[in-house]
Amino acid sequence: MAFPIRIGVQLQPQHAPEYALIRDAVRRAEDIGIDVAFNWDHFYPLYGDPDGAHFECWTMLGAWAEQTTRVQIGALVTCNSYRNPELLADMARTVDHISAGRLILGIGSGWFKKDYDEYGYDFGTAGSRLNDLGEALPRIEARWAKLNPAPTRDIPVLIGGSGEKKTLKYVAQHGDIWHSFLQVEEYRAKSAILAEHCAAVGRDPQTIERSTAAGNPADSIDDILRRADALADEGVSLLTVGVGGPDYDLSPLAALCKWRDGRNG
Repeated sequence: MAFPIRIGVQLQPQHAPEYALIRDAVRRAEDIGIDVAFNWDHFYPLYGDPDGAHFECWTMLGAWAEQTTRVQIGALVTCNSYRNPELLADMARTVDHISAGRLILGIGSGWFKKDYDEYGYDFGTAGSRLNDLGEALPRIEARWAKLNPAPTRDIPVLIGGSGEKKTLKYVAQHGDIWHSFLQVEEYRAKSAILAEHCAAVGRDPQTIERSTAAGNPADSIDDILRRADALADEGVSLLTVGVGGPDYDLSPLAALCKWRDGRNG
């Protein structure tokens, strides 16, 4: 299965002292022509002032679902630890309906210890968090099958991470999209391991869309485009740039959208 090239932006909900700045960034991103607008699921900034302005992601996705009309939306990625899987399934179903079928459920095992400590979640270990993710994914799928009304369609599940023993196995079992933060050579090796996991469960690895970060605004546009070309040649079709507040500089996205149109012909 050949997926068309798509461009995503991760509008990081940090360092924006007013939500209006994020609302404006979503509007500009859709106007530029991006395909997917992501935020992230943290409670504190990941860089810059560690106690700077920050907003919660899922309530924001409900607002984006009403504000936007074309782009897909989602978190890159939801932390599995922060919500009961059945509740998360219901939240995703609800945003799916509000957006008329444009939600991507991005999910990962979690890693940012400050979030856990400040909000009272058990941090556990990397292994225990991955085990929890493995238990949550079928529970989410089971809850979707029970909800009334049902989701508008099969909500695509994006799984973030590149762990060879667990995460890539979960992608093979449950993922529609695999997201990673890998350089080309490492991506190629991990993709081969994903193919092995797919073979073990009788799945064609080409049915999984590949997603990765194309760069950050600190990178030059030429560097972002070179990396996008190299990743697309390896089969990556969803390329995302992360952008932080308060200004949300989207200039790399305009260049990537033009590049996308050329690649897709």
